[in-house]
Amino acid sequence: MSKTYVIFAEIRGGKLRQVTFETIQAARLAKDDGDRIVAALLGHGLSAFAQELSGYGVDQVVSVDHAELAHYNPETYFSALAGILDTANPHAVLFGHTAIGRDLAPKIAAHLQAGQISDVIALEKTGDGLSLTRPLYAGKAFEKKRFTQGPMVITIRPNNVPAAEAVPGSQAEMAATPFSPAADLRSVVKDVVHKASGKVDLTEAKIVVSGGRGVKSADGFRTLEPLAEALNAAVGASRGACDAGYCDYALQIGQTGKVVTPEVYIACGISGAIQHLAGMSQSRVIIAINKDPEAPIFKIADYGIVGDLFEIVPLLTQEFKKVLA
Repeated sequence: MSKTYVIFAEIRGGKLRQVTFETIQAARLAKDDGDRIVAALLGHGLSAFAQELSGYGVDQVVSVDHAELAHYNPETYFSALAGILDTANPHAVLFGHTAIGRDLAPKIAAHLQAGQISDVIALEKTGDGLSLTRPLYAGKAFEKKRFTQGPMVITIRPNNVPAAEAVPGSQAEMAATPFSPAADLRSVVKDVVHKASGKVDLTEAKIVVSGGRGVKSADGFRTLEPLAEALNAAVGASRGACDAGYCDYALQIGQTGKVVTPEVYIACGISGAIQHLAGMSQSRVIIAINKDPEAPIFKIADYGIVGDLFEIVPLLTQEFKKVLA
């Protein structure tokens, strides 16, 4: 009997998030021949997003289009997604391990009376089921977990599972689910104001340029922006930089901030406290710039530069602009 894998297609900034395509690939890795992949799409004005998803080899795109879903609200999104799942009878539901995914997945797991495994970085089919790998202790250890029975709820850490590629000629079945928000909503989201804006989403960026207390000031933190722009990178920060008021907390990476797994992480003036490492230690290549040769960040860095970041960062920016021009 065929099984259904439902992926939650997340929209941010007027486009589908990269992790959406990573969850599609995760579903492909998990499913057997004959199983179905259904994309659940929530929001307002969804036709273009539905058509885009259709080209990635999913079997069905189920849309819930309503003005009340234009911005994320835990109550409305849960209600709309639960309606889709009650009809789909899923074997598994996959989310990105994002702010929305981390909030919504436990609610859905409770609704389905399902088990949940979060922050998954790898999937593998084995003789006794699906083996899921997730990091522990700031990436110092890893554990493999599996479900003993379904349904399953899984969140996928961005930038770990390769994104699904478009399938030429693919055309999914389209379906629309009616939705009426409850009359007694405890909260209504009218608008979302982004305090920290950037060209590249921090959690999905391939390159991150991050600053710590070593940047010394808000003006010093802005030294990193030309380098990030030259590399098409996102800008991040340690908690120390945020606490000092050098930048907004939306940029914080670490145990109490965002978790990132870029291909390249450039740490500028960051000492390497364990709380910060918890948010970036799984980066593929780590480059540290610090004038203290004994800084703990050098212990995990693949490449290190001992020196003044205010001299080194502008030089790197100039050279990258030449090479990438």
